[in-house]
Amino acid sequence: MEEYIGGLWDKLITRVALRGFPESRVELRQIEKIAPVYFRALGGDAGLHMQAGTASSHGARRRWLERIAGTGEKVELIWADEHTLYLPAAIDYFPTTELNREAYFWLLALAAHDVAPKAEWIVRNQAATQAVLNTLPGLTSSYQRLCHATLALRPDPDKLPPDEAQAERCLRQALQTPGSVSAFVAAKRPCAPLILWLHPDPPSANGASKPASQRQPQQPQQAEKQVNSKDKEARKRRAENVSLPQGKSPFMLLFRAESLFSWAEFVKLDRPLDDDANDEAQKVADDLDILSIANDGKPTASRIRFDLDLPAEAEDDLVLADGILYPEWHYRKQQMQAAHCRIQMMLAKAAPPCALPAELRPAARRLRRQFQSLTPQRTRLRGQVSGDDLDLDACVRFATERASGAALPVPALYSDMRQQWRDLSCLLLADLSLSTDAWLSNTARVIDVIRDSLYLFSEALDATGDRFSLYGFSSVRRHHVRCHLLKGFDERYDDAVRGRLSALKPGYYTRMGAAIRHTSAILVKQKTSRRLLLIVTDGKPNDLDQYEGRYGIEDTRLAVQEARQQGLTPFCVTIDESAGDYLPHLFGHQGFVVVSNAAELPRVLPRLYLQLTANA
Repeated sequence: MEEYIGGLWDKLITRVALRGFPESRVELRQIEKIAPVYFRALGGDAGLHMQAGTASSHGARRRWLERIAGTGEKVELIWADEHTLYLPAAIDYFPTTELNREAYFWLLALAAHDVAPKAEWIVRNQAATQAVLNTLPGLTSSYQRLCHATLALRPDPDKLPPDEAQAERCLRQALQTPGSVSAFVAAKRPCAPLILWLHPDPPSANGASKPASQRQPQQPQQAEKQVNSKDKEARKRRAENVSLPQGKSPFMLLFRAESLFSWAEFVKLDRPLDDDANDEAQKVADDLDILSIANDGKPTASRIRFDLDLPAEAEDDLVLADGILYPEWHYRKQQMQAAHCRIQMMLAKAAPPCALPAELRPAARRLRRQFQSLTPQRTRLRGQVSGDDLDLDACVRFATERASGAALPVPALYSDMRQQWRDLSCLLLADLSLSTDAWLSNTARVIDVIRDSLYLFSEALDATGDRFSLYGFSSVRRHHVRCHLLKGFDERYDDAVRGRLSALKPGYYTRMGAAIRHTSAILVKQKTSRRLLLIVTDGKPNDLDQYEGRYGIEDTRLAVQEARQQGLTPFCVTIDESAGDYLPHLFGHQGFVVVSNAAELPRVLPRLYLQLTANA
């Protein structure tokens, strides 16, 4: 009964103390599709991913009802790091839905025009506000409405202590007249947070994990590239690395109530092994301002370490070529690193020739019948300067025009039978990283789906007579970017190629930039007017030596741009449903497709090829 009454009281006091307007609440997920487009259209960093941040304590004065209810301690503001732009998960600060929605778009515009990121907080936000209003004068009326509504909800300076009143008047002046305040004199207690400005003290990176090059090598988690329905609800947590507390004896603890919390914060946890569900974990994480993480340096006895070392030479595939060097883009330094990556051309050693798997033969027959309509055929060409026969229609027109006295060019009076070849070549590059070892169902893995896709794709293109080649890739740091030859342009599609496809197995990591540069160099040598570079993958670029996150994405993006400059047409096919967050930045909005059902990839890939080469 006590718990029941306590729960009712908590709901009541929380509802009464609530400062916002929940009936006018606007959530980030309601604008998640238009927000990235709007941000980038205003000049924001196209490489930033958007997601909800987490609330942080502001330390400002609260109403007595909020103190009783234990609410109003935190606020969600906008901030960014080098990878992500963090927005409030929801805004209910204003009394109308229109104002809360306008607040989202104002914050996006402000983040896109953060012209003085190193300046003092108040100067930085005034400069960003001025830049928005000067560049986008159409937002002036929206800003004025938001500013007026914000001032109406802020504390009255006349009711604050002198130092807080002075700070509040300073903020009001900066908000109403951006650029008029050059310095801010802070009060003893922080001022109420400004929802219309960038975060004054965004979560720092001091809790970030070590660079990949300093971590113990471990197997990439299969779930990393799988669709996670909770990804879009994930929030940025403020964290810090701390030393493990040294308690000489956990049984010798004086009874001090305030000490219990400091002891309870430290929980012995082996993250790679402890997967037990904890219903209270989310609530605890939301209640904590900072997640403190310590490493005791003691390995767990039952832990199995997976080290992705390269296999011994006797067990490895055949090396066709080694030491092919390519540059790599370092986006932090904004410079190209010459001869930074080494490509190893590989050929499957244990790959005896084999026939097409029986379960794929019905689909292959249907595709062959469908694609045979694109097979080059002998066609009679009329109106030729030379040929095997006269074009009677052209002869009659020429005689008529000559009799009328018209000035005529060189007559084209012949017809000829010629083979009409499609002026097209295609190179398919398949991601063979370790994440392809993940299971899609009880019967098929990602690598199996990719293998079946390559089988059917090859059957379809073999029926058309189009020139095509197949390659796969994976990597272990920059010195071992393994590019597997599955079918070259000059090879026939036969049982030997099918044997190589049958021998496909998951590799290592995904250094996509180097693989694209190498296959682009192969494809550019084809003397055809249309050259298609088709990339099939299940996730974003990553590798051990810092090739992850923004670094790998920016290098891949530049490699795609280089391919386009060489006259190639790169196009990406992915089964990663979260790819919409980063693929537009890599390939453009028309340069990729997401296959939501991975099992459909073998049927989708040939149809997609038809669409991409319809005018070839």
